[in-house]
Amino acid sequence: MRNSMQIKVYEQGNCYCLYDELAIAQFSPDMLKAQYWQNTSAVTGSAQGRGTTWFVQHNNHHWVLRHYYRGGLIGKLVKDSYLFTNLKNTRAAQEFALLAHMQTLNLPVPKPVAYRIVRRGFLYRADILSSRIENAQDLVAILSKQALTTDIWKKIGVTIKQFHDNNIYHHDLNAHNILINEQQEVFLIDFDRGELREADSSGWQQSNIARLLRSFTKELNKLKNFNWSEENWQMLLKGYKQVSS
Repeated sequence: MRNSMQIKVYEQGNCYCLYDELAIAQFSPDMLKAQYWQNTSAVTGSAQGRGTTWFVQHNNHHWVLRHYYRGGLIGKLVKDSYLFTNLKNTRAAQEFALLAHMQTLNLPVPKPVAYRIVRRGFLYRADILSSRIENAQDLVAILSKQALTTDIWKKIGVTIKQFHDNNIYHHDLNAHNILINEQQEVFLIDFDRGELREADSSGWQQSNIARLLRSFTKELNKLKNFNWSEENWQMLLKGYKQVSS
């Protein structure tokens, strides 16, 4: 089992936070704001997606800070506000809980560190802090520079199957959310709207795989240099279909 966690709650006014005291001995809700890390010169990098993801350093810890943004058409109207029903159903609380659960299963995911919910009437905004996968790049970045070996493609398939065998649904399984580190280990990240799902006839596992295939095809059509082919995909599927140990 991965390192244990010691969960603490911080609540003041319209701000509710949950954090791992073993990771943050002296907690402040400001740690869930990019400006806090910018002011302390602790930002080590950033990445652009739907919003800016910040890479920060605290003592010997390297973390990722992400604000929750809406996607699609509604995201153009309501950038980052969500309807509040209860704390358990907030995007940040659900992702934090799922990451913590996957840690107990020894699945290759970031470790959750903290989250923050700020309410404004019936709406809320949210942020999450998690560990950074060290010395890793996402598949799009890697494949833009080089091809992967057959063994790595199989390993990616095996890894995804491990999640599915543990009833883990990744809402946005795409080439950006699969990381490989220098030790050739495979990780999945960004479990916003992910959840536990029982195996059933709805075929959500195959829908997950189909989404990933669309992602590779999209990047192939978009990028000038993208080292991916149908043969690579078949190797991934071969790894996925291996009997789980």
